Amino acid sequence: MSDLHPIAKRIHNVQPRPVRLELDSGDAGVFEFSSTEFFQREFRGEGVRVDDDPDAAFRLITSDDYERVLLGRSGPDEEGWSMLGHVVAAEAANEE
Repeated sequence: MSDLHPIAKRIHNVQPRPVRLELDSGDAGVFEFSSTEFFQREFRGEGVRVDDDPDAAFRLITSDDYERVLLGRSGPDEEGWSMLGHVVAAEAANEE
C-alpha cells in the first residue's frame, strides 16, 4: 500500500487538539476535529472552526486520486457542502 497523505497524517496526529490549516487560496484558520479516520489511503474528518465561523460544520476528505486533502463547509442555513479548497499546510495551533 502506498504511503498515507502527509498532511492527513499530521491532522490525524494533532487532533483532537486545535490544528491550523492553510488552504491553497492562502486562507487559514484554526479547527478542532471531533473525528478523523483513514480507510486505507482515503482520509475523512469532521469538525468546527474555532477562530471564526463557529456555527458551520467542516469536513475533510481526500481527493479521488489521494493527492490532496480537501476542506468543505456547510453553514447552518445551507443545504449541502461547498468546497473551500485543498489543504497545503497543517500544524498544531498555538494553545494559549
